[in-house]
Amino acid sequence: MSLWELFVIAVGLSMDAFAVSICKGLSVQRAGAKHCLIAGLYFGGFQALMPLVGYLLGRQFASLITQFDHWIAFVLLAFIGFNMVRESRQEECPAGDFGPKSMLPLAVATSIDALAVGITFAFLQVDIVPAVSFIGGVTFLLSFVGVKVGNVFGAKYKSRAELCGGIVLIAMGTKILLDHLGIWG
Repeated sequence: MSLWELFVIAVGLSMDAFAVSICKGLSVQRAGAKHCLIAGLYFGGFQALMPLVGYLLGRQFASLITQFDHWIAFVLLAFIGFNMVRESRQEECPAGDFGPKSMLPLAVATSIDALAVGITFAFLQVDIVPAVSFIGGVTFLLSFVGVKVGNVFGAKYKSRAELCGGIVLIAMGTKILLDHLGIWG
């Protein structure tokens, strides 16, 4: 997997966290560096942890399904992408609490898709340490910025971020499938 493909997947995965960060920024009177840092650490940390867990799980089964791995990667990424597109139509924003009771469930919820991507990485034999570091870093940065964007611009960009993230993941799943079938690349 190229650095560009990894970057595109990282951005796609981080769109849920970015959208939630926008809402978090919208829900506070004044978003300071502390708010941005908390969102970045929670969302970036879980977006790095979950693909690692998925990768470790996927490595256990990779040898059993190597002939179907491209189809599994396609289905998982397309499913995640379609869910993100569907969620982009919902207007719900979480409350402005930045404590662990609020942030932990949001971090887990926004990173479940990264778990499935980690399984896909195992099938594609991606070098996992740089991949999860990159995904976590991109998510940290976008979540950090998302809190500020939400505080300044409001919820205007939340649904667009989720929609774009979903489309990106569907496109990457399709590319993986087409690459493996010899139609692309």
